[in-house]
Amino acid sequence: MAATTKIEWTDHTFNPWWGCSRVSPACRFCYADRDAQRYGHQLWRRHGERRMLSDNNWRQPLRWNRQAEQNGKPAKVFCASMADVFEDHPQLDEPRKRLWDLIEATPWLRWQLLTKRPENVAGMAPWADSWPAHVWLGVSVETQRFAEQRIPILLGTPAKTRFLSCEPLLELVDLRKLKVHNRLVDCLGGDVIDPSDGAVLFSAPGVIDWVILGGESGPRSRETNAEWIRSILFQCQHAWAAPFVKQLGAVWAKDLVVGGKSVFSQGDRKGGDWDYWPMDLRVREFPQEVSVRG
Repeated sequence: MAATTKIEWTDHTFNPWWGCSRVSPACRFCYADRDAQRYGHQLWRRHGERRMLSDNNWRQPLRWNRQAEQNGKPAKVFCASMADVFEDHPQLDEPRKRLWDLIEATPWLRWQLLTKRPENVAGMAPWADSWPAHVWLGVSVETQRFAEQRIPILLGTPAKTRFLSCEPLLELVDLRKLKVHNRLVDCLGGDVIDPSDGAVLFSAPGVIDWVILGGESGPRSRETNAEWIRSILFQCQHAWAAPFVKQLGAVWAKDLVVGGKSVFSQGDRKGGDWDYWPMDLRVREFPQEVSVRG
């Protein structure tokens, strides 16, 4: 089954609708807003319209599910690259219910739900304490502040597979020492630590299974330092989480010269061609699902 997206960490992208609003520094140069404007859509206003997509578009996951079942191999679906499923917007209540029904009807798909609004998950997702194993839940993490704001909420959800998208990574982030309520939380190893003496107090409610890492792309990209990515790689490799380095960013690509020519001018405009990367950053792993890991 051929992939229907260029995103390296998934097989398909499904957008039930387009549009969202900016909530944090990662949103500053939003590629989705830029892409929507190319088609004449102004969809990134807090109280603006959201663009609903066609019934034919909604039938695509059903086809992917049948293909995956025939192949005997689950397919990954990123939902949604042009929106946030958990945005609190009055236009989204009904299509979100339709999305839950679609997800439940497609057990051969691994639904990757990525949000910057984890505080809305409990009130919007319909599964309470019994999340389907084929639904993965993730949060975006671009700085230490948003790691400490979003990850504890994610750990408190009963999703079977939890992941982070540290893209664009805008600073050095320590995922093993999140400051939460005067304690340190190791979201990769699962410990809650007393910062005064380093003693492990108890286990966190869950761990992060997968960490996607990447720099920023686009004409106004901010720098992602390769050492920031290397640091999180090291953290993952000494804990549970599987790391996936997606790209090193446009700034890195612009600065790299190979054979006397800029990598950027040769078409690698995102720093995504790992043939040019340092060997230790060429890491692309996927999570072992809880149902398989036992």
